[in-house]
Amino acid sequence: CDRVAPYLVKMNVNMTARKKVSCGVTLCSVPDISSDLELISHAGYEFIVAPIIHPRNRRELVNGTCKERVLPLTRPDLCLSGQDWSTLVVGKLSPYLNVDSPILDVRHNAELALEQELMYASHLGLPAIMIKLSHGNNVNFARIINSKLTITNYQVWVHVPMVAYSELSSQYFTSHEGKGDECEINDSGITWEWWQQFHNVCNVEKKVSLALEISANLPSEEVINRWLGEPIRCVILPTHIFLTNKKSYPVLSQSHQRLLASLFQLDVQFVIQGSSRHGNLKYYLHYLEHLWQMRPQDDPLSSFAQGYEDLLQCPLQPLADNLETRTYEIFEIDPVKYREYQRAMQEAYTDMVPEEEKESRQLVVMVVGAGRGPLVRAALSAADNANRSIKVYAVEKNPNAIVTLLTLKEELWGDSVTVVSCDMREFCPPEKADILVSELLGSFGDNELSPECLDGAQKFLKEGGISIPASYTSYLSPIQSPKLFAEARSIREIDKNPQACFETPYVVHLQNKNEIDKPQPLFTFSHPNQDKVKDNNRYKCLSFEVSQDCAMHGLAGYFETVLYKDVTLSIVPDTRSLKLFSWFPILFPIKEPLPLKQGDTVDVHFWRLNNQKSVWYEWCITSPAYVPVHNPNGRSYSMSL
Repeated sequence: CDRVAPYLVKMNVNMTARKKVSCGVTLCSVPDISSDLELISHAGYEFIVAPIIHPRNRRELVNGTCKERVLPLTRPDLCLSGQDWSTLVVGKLSPYLNVDSPILDVRHNAELALEQELMYASHLGLPAIMIKLSHGNNVNFARIINSKLTITNYQVWVHVPMVAYSELSSQYFTSHEGKGDECEINDSGITWEWWQQFHNVCNVEKKVSLALEISANLPSEEVINRWLGEPIRCVILPTHIFLTNKKSYPVLSQSHQRLLASLFQLDVQFVIQGSSRHGNLKYYLHYLEHLWQMRPQDDPLSSFAQGYEDLLQCPLQPLADNLETRTYEIFEIDPVKYREYQRAMQEAYTDMVPEEEKESRQLVVMVVGAGRGPLVRAALSAADNANRSIKVYAVEKNPNAIVTLLTLKEELWGDSVTVVSCDMREFCPPEKADILVSELLGSFGDNELSPECLDGAQKFLKEGGISIPASYTSYLSPIQSPKLFAEARSIREIDKNPQACFETPYVVHLQNKNEIDKPQPLFTFSHPNQDKVKDNNRYKCLSFEVSQDCAMHGLAGYFETVLYKDVTLSIVPDTRSLKLFSWFPILFPIKEPLPLKQGDTVDVHFWRLNNQKSVWYEWCITSPAYVPVHNPNGRSYSMSL
């Protein structure tokens, strides 16, 4: 798992528990690394970012004069133990190495010096190296770094300022030459383009991550969200961006505090950069720890999903596979889903049976796909609350879950529930139902074959009977997430074609992503299905607008459902049901990152197709560039009927 940097294992084993801020200090020069580490440790910091070679030690390697040097290149490895090198020190490359210089000798010398530093970093066993981008031409630099990734163990942190220094200086002089009013930063996105070039030349490699330097004046929220979609491992906080409060301690502006709250969710590490402007360096760490403690407490979804952030999982196929106990347990602990199902059933009972008929009429409720009985319990509780009489059929194909249902019938439910052990599509009930209840919805609504199952079970319903849920709609939006793209690419299965990892949808708790445009509705299914010819194949083209330069790495899928009348459940971001965590979104990757420009329109074509054996999705893009159809004929992924 890449969520925890290896060099923090010694000092903070359970970083994923998110119990404290992980913070280091960057140093310009380190004359005595052992003493400096001791001082930094006493201040509460966990690691240092230090130059691999002393900043003044420039080497002339082209003509060989450096070979005559008597003194050592840099500090020896004996200064620290191997454990300390590999847990407490991030190496910083010399900033003057210009391997993209148009001058041949300068470039050649820089390449040789860079090779020296990279070799020594590997020799020391450093967990990470930090490189800084200061201009837009870094192709050769990226090529050299990329060539080392497969033969070295260190991670690469690419130091990029959130706003170009030229933008900041322009803003400063503009504000001082005018009336002294503060000017907004007109961020052209130039530094993001530096990072994009470097990361793409490195083939969006997982070992290359972003060390984002925060500026004193922040760009627009839209620009910030684009940065938040990048694989940020480290956040650099220069001391000059801190303000001073009445007690002379460092603080950050409200806008910076909001930014850090978002960064906390990405589980990043922080680095303090620059000389202390507020006495002791420890005050900066104390303030970060204060912000950490003051952050909003995790909602049920965040608490439930802890450790699953950006983790790709294959969707369930409950129609083809029998679920295990642990899966049922996860379903059943959701406090919202069954409460809303119960509310929907209670309203349906009172609507179908008027007050004057409640003593004489009994409703027949069929729970299809009953699992271990949570919907049966909800149905019985709703009947008690509505003061209505019901008879329940609990239909379940999983023989292991039937054991639980029969036990509950014997110990709790009695004759009010009839347990039926068979596939709902093969069930021949002795009577028809007034209400058909199911929980066959997946992260994309229909991706667990609810339409096919309920169409088959519809014959159980009386004329005028109702289905809960009554309808569900899938949603789709384009997203930027190099991290998820790299994660998908790393999934290789021996018996599948090489493109299968990009033609498979994944259930994932989306965290490190930027939503390029708002989700739009895709396919809607309603039950009971009134169509004379029932066809669950679907096709639709959606158009999304691009508001700023970015890159697209896939499509995020969501759904919302109407259980009954105004009782709904949703995982669509803008309408998400509060405290609902039964479903994570679904990700449909694309084979290559798609560069997008401000003003572009992204045309996404999406199909839901089936044959006699399975159902599958296909997707492609036709604007602003052509991306071929993914998963044709369900060759990489399908849902078995």
